[in-house]
Amino acid sequence: MSRIETPKPIRGTQSMVKEEVERFDHVVDTFNRVRRLYGFGRVEVPVFESTAVFSRSLGETTDVVSKEMYSFEDRGGDSLTLRPEFTAGIARAYLTEGWQQYAPLKVATHGPLFRYERPQKGRFRQFHQLDAEIIGAGEPAADVELLCFADQLLKELKVDDGVMLQLNTLGDSATREAWRQGLIAHFEAHRGDLSEESQDRLIKNPLRILDSKDPRDRPIADAAPEIDAHMSAEAGAFFEAVTKGLDAAGVAYQRNARLVRGLDYYRHTAFEFVTDRLGAQGTVLGGGRYDGLIETLGGAHTPAVGWAAGIERLAMLIEKPASPTLDIIMAVENDAVLDVALKALSAYRREGLSAEMIATGSPRKRYDKATKVLAKVIVSATIQDDKPVLNCRSATPSEELNRVEAINRSVSLI
Repeated sequence: MSRIETPKPIRGTQSMVKEEVERFDHVVDTFNRVRRLYGFGRVEVPVFESTAVFSRSLGETTDVVSKEMYSFEDRGGDSLTLRPEFTAGIARAYLTEGWQQYAPLKVATHGPLFRYERPQKGRFRQFHQLDAEIIGAGEPAADVELLCFADQLLKELKVDDGVMLQLNTLGDSATREAWRQGLIAHFEAHRGDLSEESQDRLIKNPLRILDSKDPRDRPIADAAPEIDAHMSAEAGAFFEAVTKGLDAAGVAYQRNARLVRGLDYYRHTAFEFVTDRLGAQGTVLGGGRYDGLIETLGGAHTPAVGWAAGIERLAMLIEKPASPTLDIIMAVENDAVLDVALKALSAYRREGLSAEMIATGSPRKRYDKATKVLAKVIVSATIQDDKPVLNCRSATPSEELNRVEAINRSVSLI
């Protein structure tokens, strides 16, 4: 009989266990704790949306839409797409679910996203992100609050060493358009020396040439005019308010005048927290203000700002989390007391104490096994003077020990 071949995992996906999951959970738990400190409510949006949600919000010419989205036709003939990012789906929900009534709306979420791209260190085709958004707030204070949230998250994850916030402004509409025309004139004068990809971008999205990695483009991009030469007074004042707010909050940053966002609905603040600890792809958290996005989905002009961070990439940077410590480990040293042990185990858990039981293998070795488990209290379930007893042991007196002893007394009376 031929052996049945086990199906292989899909390229770019991952399965996690033990330390990998502990790292992942630590990032998510820290995110949820910090978001509550800043008043960001949890939201959920669908894993798939109408393809138009992403094609209209991300732009038909972007690599995400043209090359990386997982799109398919469902049985009803509708084109659907697995979400490649969170912001578009949240913006769609803001319009269709009546969330405008809560504006300004501070929301956060996390979960899986999907992009068909080349897997590399910390990047997968099914990956996971943290996401935070403020929708309906056009003041610089909203940008400052989101950046403070991000900065505190990285500090509490203890990954801020070697991570730097890079900050730029994309200006208002007038500033951005004047800068765009200046860039087009500059790049047109050097069209023949640009890479083929940048020549194509010159027609579709000239701002993207600024962050080209092609060595043919770098000298030309580095000599391109900076946005400050085209900055309106209003846009300059907005950016100054953001930097003053960060200074007041104690958030360190570097100005990076080459940091851009290619899509037209991005305005004012753009930022990335970057590190050299993950190779060339060093961004661990990034975002910006996207005041024009809601309009692309059919809504009224709505200012908004947000950021996203890869959970896997953050998990790679954190120190190994401490192994979870049980409150109680129980060793059943005599099978005759198994029923009493099960009653006690259930009682511990109902009282909010984490507990596990060792009741298999040689009874003489169970207690030794229990001593090797990281737990605050060890309980031995055995027979003494022909009666079932639950003996407790703890390295130090503790609240858990007192609670366990009280529960054991109540169980012995059942």
